[in-house]
Amino acid sequence: MDAELLTQLVTTEMPYGKHKGCLLADLPGNYLNWFAREGFPTGKLGRLLALMHEIDHNGLGDLLKPLRQGDKHD
Repeated sequence: MDAELLTQLVTTEMPYGKHKGCLLADLPGNYLNWFAREGFPTGKLGRLLALMHEIDHNGLGDLLKPLRQGDKHD
């Protein structure tokens, strides 16, 4: 897995919608599941959301903990 993509999950904010401003790594599972059902956006954001969905769906959120810097989620 590309470490840069994982880093982007903990540094990129959702640019629109109900969870605008929320880090992609902090998006709720039901929101990620909705995208999985309805379709991920095209481009980089869609690829990151699909990756975050896979991480969340498979219970692999701990992979992101070492990448968070000074975050309350540590």
